[in-house]
Amino acid sequence: MIILQNAMEKSQLYKVDEFGVKNYNYGILGLLSLSLFSVLNIILGYITFMAETGVSGSPVQTYVDALWLMLMSSTTIGFGDVYPITFIGRAAVFVMFVLGVGILGGVGAVFANKIFGFADTNIKNRELRKQNEEIFAQNTAIFSKLEQLEEKLESISK
Repeated sequence: MIILQNAMEKSQLYKVDEFGVKNYNYGILGLLSLSLFSVLNIILGYITFMAETGVSGSPVQTYVDALWLMLMSSTTIGFGDVYPITFIGRAAVFVMFVLGVGILGGVGAVFANKIFGFADTNIKNRELRKQNEEIFAQNTAIFSKLEQLEEKLESISK
């Protein structure tokens, strides 16, 4: 676990700020996500192409058809012009649907957050932590002064 954590810190995927909050490098994560999405399309498209070619009645006739099928299933558009008829083709489309929607949804959420700034909770939490530290330090100083005043009052009253 420690080895994985050290590898993640060295990978530049995130940096830990002074408050202990992980700040992710969304450029690298987005590039990795879209790369994974592309590789999945290519591999699952090839599997579908191999499973569907030569089967009578299959609309998947070329590798481009299989790639189109993967892209349409991963984006949930699914025009219906190309569809699998074999079990392997359907399983590949199912896997691409689940993983593709997840990857594209994650990339879309990061994009929307970065562009429109819907969730600034990390920034707000950092500001609140800093304010809390300042308030705690101020309260500690006031408490110390109160103790000194109590000691002076006790010495005067005796």
